[in-house]
Amino acid sequence: MPSIVVLFNLQDEGSRDKYESWAKSTDLPTVKALKSIDDFKVYKLNEVMGTSDAPPYQYCEVIEVNDMDTFGAEIATETMTRVAQEFQAFADNPIFLVSEQIG
Repeated sequence: MPSIVVLFNLQDEGSRDKYESWAKSTDLPTVKALKSIDDFKVYKLNEVMGTSDAPPYQYCEVIEVNDMDTFGAEIATETMTRVAQEFQAFADNPIFLVSEQIG
């Protein structure tokens, strides 16, 4: 089963509370409701382990996809297009990585 890992920073540091509220109220429930999704989690990244350094990214999303063809069709819907546009208004050049579990 592939997972999509999204790494990103916010465009505006001052929008942290607004982004997190939107993620909880809109992004998470909308994406989790898709038939092609087994799970979707958003992580706030706090520090580089063993240091007090800030991580290179503020957030990480992990989307567990059970069917990439169905996912492609679902993200093309009007609702998902709107959610994606709202996400893009928060995220600064997000990186979308398609991954596969090896063990």
